[in-house]
Amino acid sequence: MNAPQELHTLTASDPAAAPAVDRAARQAQVVAALGAVLPPHALLYRREDTTPYECDGLTAYRQMPLVVALPETEAQVAAVLKACHAMDVPVVARGAGTGLSGGAMPHALGVTLSLAKFNRIVSMDATSRTATVQCGVRNLAISEAAAPLGLYYAPDPSSQIACTIGGNVAENSGGVHCLKYGLTLHNVLEVRGFTVEGEPITFGGRSLDAPGLDLLPAVVGSEGMLAVIFEVTVKLTPKPQVARCIMASFDDIRRAGDAVAAVIAAGIIPAGLEMMDKPMTAAVEDYVHAGYDLTAEAILLCESDGTPEEVAEEIERMLDVLTGCGATRVEVSKDEAQRMRFWSGRKNAFPASGRISPDYMCMDSTIPRKRLADILLAIQQMEIKYGLRCCNVFHAGDGNLHPLILFDSNDPDQLHRCELFGADILETSVALGGTVTGEHGVGVEKLASMCVQFSPEERAQMTALKLAFDPKGLLNPGKVIPTLHRCAEYGKMHVKKGLLPFPELERF
Repeated sequence: MNAPQELHTLTASDPAAAPAVDRAARQAQVVAALGAVLPPHALLYRREDTTPYECDGLTAYRQMPLVVALPETEAQVAAVLKACHAMDVPVVARGAGTGLSGGAMPHALGVTLSLAKFNRIVSMDATSRTATVQCGVRNLAISEAAAPLGLYYAPDPSSQIACTIGGNVAENSGGVHCLKYGLTLHNVLEVRGFTVEGEPITFGGRSLDAPGLDLLPAVVGSEGMLAVIFEVTVKLTPKPQVARCIMASFDDIRRAGDAVAAVIAAGIIPAGLEMMDKPMTAAVEDYVHAGYDLTAEAILLCESDGTPEEVAEEIERMLDVLTGCGATRVEVSKDEAQRMRFWSGRKNAFPASGRISPDYMCMDSTIPRKRLADILLAIQQMEIKYGLRCCNVFHAGDGNLHPLILFDSNDPDQLHRCELFGADILETSVALGGTVTGEHGVGVEKLASMCVQFSPEERAQMTALKLAFDPKGLLNPGKVIPTLHRCAEYGKMHVKKGLLPFPELERF
């Protein structure tokens, strides 16, 4: 795809590049059109009603939506999409709003399509070990409903108590047990939804293979750019007979990083393999009192699950590897209560960070396991460079980092330095052989860094796929794929020169 075509097709996705529009007149037009297909209480457009939708979990960037639609039936979802398509109005689908990359941030001249009311578990089949659920069903609710059958839904992001399966599919979410059981993509059979024109579409199927092109991997992780997700059929996993967790302390970050690689190199695939550095350990221990070693430079949580015999053998093998790599202290959970206590700190890392800082920005990148120590040591130097603290917690087993940069949003200079710090982490991850995202998505947060990781030709291929599903560029525009113009500007105003990567977004 040549440059002029890309710039033309994505103009509608960039409010700064679009021609001036009378917002009030446009809002009146959209409200009138949607009022014909939605009841009055399902249509929000006054500022006091739409303010709660101005951002997702990435609160540093905000945008008021033109209109918020809250359909209550499947037919209404289709009708909203058809009406918006006829008027060339952008649509941003939204679930629980727990995303951390700005993927659900509204479009200034578009409709935010809230799917929160679709929270029904349609069916649960113990024989096929599947559940079919509407997009607004919470991640944890699936496991709660499957528990009487001895089953559960394996992907478990830290926000699982609140995040919805539709958002999990859009971001390809993981969780602490994704190392053994896979990401959302590996646990979904079928996704049903609507095209930008409001036409029904199905990806995958309820059998292990479906006829036609395998487009399920395209829609999982597509961040709402290809279709609006309405219903998902997921795989359910038998609950393990027993699970035990090792808490291992290290007095050196490099030894801890090397231990992660050594566990995998030994042919062991733990159910979970997580890492926290000393600042994060201190924050969560003060919050949940999990019994963490506050003198350790890094702590590993290594879990084994399965039959009692399998777990006993795997625990012994992991203990041998960890002690051989220099662990200064190891403790194995004695019962389920202690295992859950070990995990409580990891699961509460984000709220614990909120207790020690007015604000934090949670980054998300992935690196090769063998480079874990390199990126952590680099982040320590970045703390000095940008004058901000950073707590690190991450899925060490698959190299997915979640550095939490602590700052005060009331200080514009701190926000500025936080942006620079975050971009530096992403680009250093790429330099170490990794990627700019693991499970949080690109959204608006990582648009500039996409210019660093992907070539113009690769971005053109992404655009071509987008346009095949959405020729007008109306679904979640301005996200994920940077325009040629943006990348050209980023090349001139590189973050290391001290300029903002997101100049056009509204800030605190």
